Amino acid sequence: MTQVDFYILPSADPSARLDFACKLTEKAWRLGHKVYLHCSDSAQRDELDARLWRFKGESFVPHGPAESEPEGCVVLGLGENPGTHQDLLVNLDMKVPPFASRFARVAEVVVEDPVIRQAARDSFRFYREQGYPLQDHRLQRL
Repeated sequence: MTQVDFYILPSADPSARLDFACKLTEKAWRLGHKVYLHCSDSAQRDELDARLWRFKGESFVPHGPAESEPEGCVVLGLGENPGTHQDLLVNLDMKVPPFASRFARVAEVVVEDPVIRQAARDSFRFYREQGYPLQDHRLQRL
């Protein structure tokens, strides 16, 4: 069954979610995982793409949009189709995507912003009601 991890960041800045998603993605990619980053919209995806290029000077995480690199190790996607990905889903949308259950792990990234916190609570409730194993990680600093 899919393991769901909630990463709760000590920041109210929604962009902190993208910074943390970059760190999490880099770590998972270095460990050999395939990562599907599910974005809310094309603006968020463009911002995440830019951050992945520059977030850490000494490392590079090869990535691309799902439309042009569906089989890539790190894919930034929108919509309903994650292609063949089923390893790690980093969900940056405000709701649980319908394909979440096909992944071995799901990472939900939460900040102190009230809208994002409420969406995370709703997602947590949904996962719990479906019987998914849940874990929360309260981070002290970024």
